[in-house]
Amino acid sequence: MTAEWTTLLGGLRTEHRAVGAFNAIMIEHAEAIVAGAELSGLPVILQISQNAVRYHGTLAPFARACLQLASDATVPVLVHLDHVEDEDLIHEGLGLGITSVMFDASKLDYADNVARTRAVVERCHTNGCLVEAELGEVGGKDGAHAPGVRTDPGEAAAFVAATGVDSLAVAVGSSHAMTDRSAVLDEDLIAALAAAVPVPLVLHGSSGVNDDGLRGAVAAGIVKVNIGTRLNQVLTEAVRAVLGEREQLTDPRRYLAPGRDAVRDEVSRLLTVLAK
Repeated sequence: MTAEWTTLLGGLRTEHRAVGAFNAIMIEHAEAIVAGAELSGLPVILQISQNAVRYHGTLAPFARACLQLASDATVPVLVHLDHVEDEDLIHEGLGLGITSVMFDASKLDYADNVARTRAVVERCHTNGCLVEAELGEVGGKDGAHAPGVRTDPGEAAAFVAATGVDSLAVAVGSSHAMTDRSAVLDEDLIAALAAAVPVPLVLHGSSGVNDDGLRGAVAAGIVKVNIGTRLNQVLTEAVRAVLGEREQLTDPRRYLAPGRDAVRDEVSRLLTVLAK
């Protein structure tokens, strides 16, 4: 699995295309993400964040379900742990068969980020697991837009060389948890980073970027595009529509199924946008 995805991501980087990486909170998200990938005929990355693990209270049940969905899929599906700060959670994920993680030590100073990330990389590579990291905290958690946050190409290249990470999340103008698609990305900086850094670049906070912005980012050198909030918006809108029409409805299958279908269709659409 690791070799397959290393080759796949390397090919996308060469071809200036990208893969969508979508965050799942509930099983309906996970089912929709895989179904959307199958509908488009394109690979996908199914992500479980540390925050989603907190919601469930434990990693194993949901991770096992996601791994089974990935195993049964007719397209390549990579299950990935996202924004993990707890190294014990990474250890647990490795034991479950997770083969891709994003270790987030971006809140630490540079030297501590390098040291801790390098240690995680060594452990994960021993277990056949890819590692993504982040240099400089991508802005916007809790909805605060931080347009001034940027990753320096020289520092990024040094960080990758010092840690051995397999991909790097960069700050280029997007923000986490945006509910509108108004973010403007610095495509010149993306191109400079892609030229300086020998591993795939990752765009976080992509729900705040419109389709043309995503296409521009991919053309400039982004290879992995993380999307979470957009799927929650689509699911919630579909659920609200059903409940608005049927106020007495109590069976969650009757309103979650349309939400799941809406997410499936949006995943399929976005994957197609990123692949062109």
